[in-house]
Amino acid sequence: MHGIETRAILEKLAALPEDWHLAGMASERVLKAFADECVRLSPLVRTAETGSRKTTLLFSSLSPRHTVFALDTGNRSISAAMESSLLDPSVVELVEGPTQKTLPSYSFDGEYDVVLIDGPHGYPFPDLEYFYFYPRVRKGGLLLVDDIHIPSIGRMYRILKACDMWRLIRTVDNMAFFERTDAPLLDPYADGWWLQGYNRRLYERGLKRKGLLGALTPKWLRRMFPASVKRFFSRFA
Repeated sequence: MHGIETRAILEKLAALPEDWHLAGMASERVLKAFADECVRLSPLVRTAETGSRKTTLLFSSLSPRHTVFALDTGNRSISAAMESSLLDPSVVELVEGPTQKTLPSYSFDGEYDVVLIDGPHGYPFPDLEYFYFYPRVRKGGLLLVDDIHIPSIGRMYRILKACDMWRLIRTVDNMAFFERTDAPLLDPYADGWWLQGYNRRLYERGLKRKGLLGALTPKWLRRMFPASVKRFFSRFA
């Protein structure tokens, strides 16, 4: 999409009434950053998002194949987008239902250029959405996480920011923009907690603070050790 066309769709989105979507809408700043990052990756091949709102309309203008995983809970989250004249329905696949059910049963058949996580916000549902999408974002592609001001999602944001697989490009309002790096994929069916930057950082900090003895033994047991044993383990702190 050319810059003139992008500006035109952004202006139309900005002109939508405040009650167009009853569950809240992305700001003009977020949509502008969103469009800029998508245009930077052009041409897009495939995109996806959880939740349905102004971003759905913008995706349908920027992507030739877009999948929406969404549930209408009386806030017009689906109907507002799907009935809009700004939507290109020819490029949109709607998978309706709670993502807790639709994502595990969906047949993924390729990689994505851009994925936006903005479905149910209660813990652990954003984490579940991340689990199903993170192996499928191509290297150099984008993972967008909205509403990072919510504490549980903010925790996921901090975990991703410390992860070798992701590079934080920027945050705009409450949306974080991550780029998939060349780092190896964390096996989704293994463990590997020690490979994750967030765990490494906090675990190593705990080792330094407590010493090796403190990290490996409970406090009640440490009190029973003689001073010579404590001095031995303190050398590894």
